[in-house]
Amino acid sequence: MQDTLMLFGLDENSLRLGAFAGVFVVMALAEWLMPKKKRTQPIARRWLTNWGIIVADAVIIRLVMPILPVAVAFYATSNNWGLLNWLALPDWLAVLVGFIILDFAIWLQHLLSHKIPILWRLHQVHHADRDIDVSTALRFHPIEILLSLFYKMAWILVLGTPAMAVFLFEAILNGAALFNHANVRFSAKLDAVLRLLIVTPDMHRVHHSVIPQETNSNYGFNLSVWDRWFGTYIAQPKKGHEEMTIGLSHYQSDKPSRFSWAMLLPFRNR
Repeated sequence: MQDTLMLFGLDENSLRLGAFAGVFVVMALAEWLMPKKKRTQPIARRWLTNWGIIVADAVIIRLVMPILPVAVAFYATSNNWGLLNWLALPDWLAVLVGFIILDFAIWLQHLLSHKIPILWRLHQVHHADRDIDVSTALRFHPIEILLSLFYKMAWILVLGTPAMAVFLFEAILNGAALFNHANVRFSAKLDAVLRLLIVTPDMHRVHHSVIPQETNSNYGFNLSVWDRWFGTYIAQPKKGHEEMTIGLSHYQSDKPSRFSWAMLLPFRNR
């Protein structure tokens, strides 16, 4: 079974890592040059914790998951599994449809992670960060990452999503998460145009508010249309971006910036 995609002489992992690193550096520089919101915590400690979490994620995935989404897509195609294979769509259309449906699937997963208590226990590790910047996009508990992989692979098998669609979706989703978590100031006009299609930093920042109504809104990571269509869209935070409080109301201390605290948070009773 083919298990990796090659483009420009590079395998998918090298391409995704390169794209991820490039977007991270660009957004980190943008935060430094034109920040939107003043930080509440020292950056060094937060970044050390958030990078530590993604390293833990990578190690655990490597140990637990020998097969990743692109490999599952190749398997589905080679065995003629899934809706898109049965429909025999043109390649370009199958890639486009597969990409869009996967984006909806991630929107739905994000909504469910707020609505189902056991999933929220994991997802609150992400929301406990008291500042939101490009490093917050790295801050997901390893168990949540593993569940997300199983969830995506189930969709890929049912849909028969082409490997190219999966690769593009994963790469773009990672870049979009870095972009929309960034603490970057855009003009109101540019933000308004961008958010017609994609989730902007100002749009996603609302989702990280301590106000429950705002926390339970703007679930998109990439395309912005799902929140508009399903009534979960809030344009701006009630207190404004500069004055809004980020994080969770019951964790407004230095604890969320500690690696061990974040790893153990899902197993604590508040």
